[in-house]
Amino acid sequence: MDTSSIPGLELIQVADVVAREKSIEREEVMLAMEEAIQKAGRAKYGLDRDIRVMIDRKSGAIVLERWMEVVDEVEDEATQMSAEDGAKLSPPLAVGEFLRQSLPPIEFGRIAAQTAKQVISQKVRDAERVRQFAEYKDRVGEIVVGTVKRAESYSITVDLGRAEAVIRREEMIPRENLRQGDRVRAYIIDVREEPRGPQVFLSRACNEFMAKLFTQEVPEIYDGIIEIKGVAREAGSRAKIAVLSKDPGIDPVGACVGMRGSRVQAVVGELQGEKVEIIPFTEDPAAFVVNALAPAEVAKVVMDEVAGRMEVVVPDDQLSLAIGRRGQNVRLASQLSGWYIDILTEAEESERRQEEFKTRSARFIDALNIDDVIAHLLVAEGFVFPEDVAESSIDELANIQGFDEDIAAELQNRATEYVTREADRINAALDELRVSEDLRAFEYISLGMMLTLAENNVLTLDDLADLDNEELIEYLGQHGLTDDTEAGDIIMAARAHWFADEDVDEGADALDSDVAPAAATDS
Repeated sequence: MDTSSIPGLELIQVADVVAREKSIEREEVMLAMEEAIQKAGRAKYGLDRDIRVMIDRKSGAIVLERWMEVVDEVEDEATQMSAEDGAKLSPPLAVGEFLRQSLPPIEFGRIAAQTAKQVISQKVRDAERVRQFAEYKDRVGEIVVGTVKRAESYSITVDLGRAEAVIRREEMIPRENLRQGDRVRAYIIDVREEPRGPQVFLSRACNEFMAKLFTQEVPEIYDGIIEIKGVAREAGSRAKIAVLSKDPGIDPVGACVGMRGSRVQAVVGELQGEKVEIIPFTEDPAAFVVNALAPAEVAKVVMDEVAGRMEVVVPDDQLSLAIGRRGQNVRLASQLSGWYIDILTEAEESERRQEEFKTRSARFIDALNIDDVIAHLLVAEGFVFPEDVAESSIDELANIQGFDEDIAAELQNRATEYVTREADRINAALDELRVSEDLRAFEYISLGMMLTLAENNVLTLDDLADLDNEELIEYLGQHGLTDDTEAGDIIMAARAHWFADEDVDEGADALDSDVAPAAATDS
């Protein structure tokens, strides 16, 4: 842009046009022009000189000047002059003032004009990016529509009209083939400053994109009558969305499906044929998991709230449907519900229950010297270990069908004797294995667990603290420890004395730092 060849008023008009087209302030364009002319002026009159340019904002007249500062001691002769020389001027100039010398207008050569154009273009781009960041930083979470400007293997650049955005490969729908010129709709996941300037990042693969599409297609969701409680999605393949109606008279699933499936089909069409299942949400976790596993039928659900797991039993012919292709159905149901789901057939569940029943019954028969009928009754009532019987009251045992107070008292007596014998045996074994006192005083594991750990060379509290969750579960799984969270709690409790030692050391250091200066003073 050869600004020297543009009359003043036309220069103003050019600035107005650029500002309007790029949606930036006119002043930004004027400053960019001044900097471009200033750069060309320094190239002509000397790069070491202080050349300044002012463009009149009304007339467009260009003023080119060389500035020299009056100083006490000259360090740079190109930009400074001495106080003595400043005093000789008319009018005289004091220290800190500037001598402003007018320079004749410069004629831009080809290289100078190209340099000026680059400076102006760069400044305009910088100003445009600042404007883009200000405009889009508060729009994260919105859906925008744009045109594919450039399609590459690792990302797609989208022209949003007033800004450019990027869809990275991992945020695209797999096997979706977008080409230059295609119209595309996407979700703004992030707007942040990058080394190249502010960047707008879009996604078509995130769960929020599907939720926003349903919000646009279903007026009841937009109005807040129906709430989206969760989305689980494997982009381009299959998705589940849970919905809840705040109005008892409105069916949330029917509203999202629409007349003849029109609403859900609009979403499916935007997602390149992705299979979408709409699930009614319920506060009951078990019922919600049953709904989430649709279209598979569920026979029984066993919940472990502490571990956050559900054991779901399905008829034998429903197993493949419940699991889904490559585990997709159960995986999406798990993501949607937030529960770890273990799928079993009725035959597998029955076999496992029978094996558990036999193991527990044999444990009571051996420990309490009772017949299999009484052992079976105890197991059927939920007793697992002899310790459970010893800790129960006689009234609780007597209430078991087929038992009376005499049987209950005898069972409790035998269980108490067994627990005492086992404690003596285990303590003797711990003595022989030389288990440390700190581990023996650790209250978060039973004596049986302690012996098993000792047999695996875990002899001190530090040895236990050094284990990871998987190792502890491997050692103590036979004692019923299978939950990763519970294992982590035990290990963290074993490590507590480490942090207590650190606190003591820090306190001692602080005490030393407080006492040492006083001692020095006394000496």
